[in-house]
Amino acid sequence: MPSEQQSRRIFSRISSKTAGDEGGFGASSDLPGLHQSFVRGLLHTPIGAVPVVEARLSRQDLIGSLKFRFGIGWRKYSLDPGLYALGSPDEASPVVVSANYKASFDRLREALSGRSAWILVLDTKGVNVWCAPAKGGGGTEELVLRLQSSGLGQVVKHRRLILPQLAAPDVAAHEVRSRTGFTVSYGAVEARDLPAYLDAGMKATEAMRRKTFSLRDRIALLPMEWISSLKLLIPLCLFFLLAAGIDAESGWKTALALDSGLFMVYALLGAFFAGTTVTPALFPWLPGRTFSAKGLCPAWIIVLFLLNSRLTSPLSLPRVLESFSVLFLVPAVSSFLAMRFTGSTPITFLSGVRKEMCLALPLQIAGGLAGLALWIVAKTLRIL
Repeated sequence: MPSEQQSRRIFSRISSKTAGDEGGFGASSDLPGLHQSFVRGLLHTPIGAVPVVEARLSRQDLIGSLKFRFGIGWRKYSLDPGLYALGSPDEASPVVVSANYKASFDRLREALSGRSAWILVLDTKGVNVWCAPAKGGGGTEELVLRLQSSGLGQVVKHRRLILPQLAAPDVAAHEVRSRTGFTVSYGAVEARDLPAYLDAGMKATEAMRRKTFSLRDRIALLPMEWISSLKLLIPLCLFFLLAAGIDAESGWKTALALDSGLFMVYALLGAFFAGTTVTPALFPWLPGRTFSAKGLCPAWIIVLFLLNSRLTSPLSLPRVLESFSVLFLVPAVSSFLAMRFTGSTPITFLSGVRKEMCLALPLQIAGGLAGLALWIVAKTLRIL
């Protein structure tokens, strides 16, 4: 394999040579682009120059992963589909299939540290291995087309593919074999178990077939939930702060904003914390089967704290109405935010999510509107 300096010179020659060609190098040979930041060299094969990647993630990879965790650029966190070489694979090396979701690809190559393998990346529209079947990506048709267009059959002598087990619902192994001659084997659920799976002659243990959703797995997904939910929460907080300060005599009073407005901000922050953090963290122990139902329990605890702090003497009708508005608003917001977490788990399925949304979303909207109406009535009575 050429050195990195030699590879860069070759990349430059390829780029200049194909700059005027329609579709470029990737289009003519259907190989992934060599310009991608994680490509560390190239391997000459009967089908052309295959990009070489390393198991160890670079600083740029780690920074990209961190940005992705906080929802920055996650819609474009993908790579070119096609054939990649990990290490120095030969015609007998295993072929592992993955999605063109960068996090899945990085997790796979990192797990295969110290090994050589071919990685066939499918076009799953940038969706991860868990969700690709539900999104209609990475199925039988895409696998067959990618096998034909990648020229993998000219690179390896064997005819065996290792697919992620979570891709099984969308791939018909018998059809892949009849159309391409490649046999499909479903590997371990977790990428970290692949070395043991390969060492055991591509035989999976019961533990390798089981997918857990541990506290660590759930907490790892929280930053993205926080960022996306704050985009909804911040405008609501600003609305309550500004609207609460409206006064009939002076136009706007800071004291009112700090009293009534801050109370509602605390309520929304409590709902945010209950729906995006407490519910995923305590998911197995919260009552209810759906995420929207599980999001209610921590919300009611928040409501009790809010009412206990607000319903103090002297009481007035506006203060009582304002206080009881959180009885509807907080559970509605918390339930909605908790329901959004269904897209981050391997334990839900598309029809189940749709059914839950059809039942829960009208109730969440009704609860939110009821809470908002009570608060507006309370505010009107204060002004009058």
